[in-house]
Amino acid sequence: MSNNHSNIDLRSYLSLLEADDELVRVKKAVSSEFELAAIVSKFDSKQAVLFEKVTGSKFAVVSNICGTPRRFYAAISSRSAPKNGAETKKAIHVRIGQALANMSAPLRNQKSPLFTQNSSSSLGDLPIVTHFEKDAGPFVTASVVFAKDGERGNQNSSTHRLLFLDDRHMAIRMVEGRHLHKCYTYARDHGEDLKVVIAVGVHPAVSIAAAYQAAYGVDEMMIANALLDGKLELAETAYSHLYVPTHVEIIIEGRILKDRMQEEWMVEMLRTYDFKRKQPVFELEKISFRDNAIYHDILPGYAEHRLLMGLPVEAKMYDYVKSVAPTTQAVHLTDGGSNWLSAVIQIRKRLEGEPKNAIMAAFAAHPSLKMATVVDDDIDPTDAVAVEYAITTRCQADKGYVIIPNSKGSSLDPSSDQQNLLTTKVGIDATASLMKPKERFEIARIPGEDAINVNNYT
Repeated sequence: MSNNHSNIDLRSYLSLLEADDELVRVKKAVSSEFELAAIVSKFDSKQAVLFEKVTGSKFAVVSNICGTPRRFYAAISSRSAPKNGAETKKAIHVRIGQALANMSAPLRNQKSPLFTQNSSSSLGDLPIVTHFEKDAGPFVTASVVFAKDGERGNQNSSTHRLLFLDDRHMAIRMVEGRHLHKCYTYARDHGEDLKVVIAVGVHPAVSIAAAYQAAYGVDEMMIANALLDGKLELAETAYSHLYVPTHVEIIIEGRILKDRMQEEWMVEMLRTYDFKRKQPVFELEKISFRDNAIYHDILPGYAEHRLLMGLPVEAKMYDYVKSVAPTTQAVHLTDGGSNWLSAVIQIRKRLEGEPKNAIMAAFAAHPSLKMATVVDDDIDPTDAVAVEYAITTRCQADKGYVIIPNSKGSSLDPSSDQQNLLTTKVGIDATASLMKPKERFEIARIPGEDAINVNNYT
């Protein structure tokens, strides 16, 4: 699959997927309460799904658009994705690194953007999906929130989920200390609501840039512009005077209220229910949307959610680890760790102790990481069996394990102290000892094995 970026909206990306048999259309009307989510779950790590009819709504809904690394890569590169999974991930890391090195401000378009074609004053018009049986309610899950930092004057964009409360209000999940929360607390401390724009239905490169944990003050749309080869355009919104991509399907304008909170809970990346939290409330001013607008929904805890959050973090970890272990070949956040809590790092080991440096760098780059395993370059980091083989044949626990108790970890891990964000982390050096002959760890190969086609023999 390749992407020439001749168009940079969600629709052109979906056309690309459909041409490559990566998109399934559902023409039958479906309910936004559980049924839609159940169908998407059946396509996890498979095709994207476009629902043409959702009961009670005039919007089409698409999901799972970045549900595989291959589609993720297609969203940010004009080249065809490598066929090997590990190589595709490495290509993603390289591409994001290139974008970070070549950030540039998007063009600000003065023309009326397409999202001004239609408007609504009710959140109930949107096909907001209820995903799980114990959900607090329907959630907007695929939104990029734009806000202005009142202290520095720069614009920030980040990904957030919002719980539908009524036609004008939603509770917005914000992690304390992250950039949107800083914008919100600055406005609140100055007695003001925070004006925001919630964008739903953007080109996935915009979502990927918003999910990247950039340094505070960096405008994520500069990253998105680099991922889209300098072709991103922004338009000013009428109410908030914030700049959003001109190609967005739907924008929801309003403000995060300084003095209203609402209890909410949601399913997180681990596919477990998070504990109840009191979060700020968003109040609607206006919804604007394109003709035949497409609403994007992400199924929490499934592949698209995990990859959109995890792959940008992988790229960040790769840069950190490579800076202390220059022969680092790959960093892989594992499926078993929900692409968030567990990583495998592949290096070409030169010195004893180097794997432990790589472990510490991984924990520094991604504070939510709970387990880091380092393997040699003959072990595929995406192959769980190969990684376990390395642990069992190349590691002695008294020498290779690093235990770090009472560390800052992820609030998502139900086994941790979720209130105080404390966890015990473990690093595993599963590389072959340099103190023994290399041949002791050599994996036997059969000459010509890779070239054999068994169809020629049966």
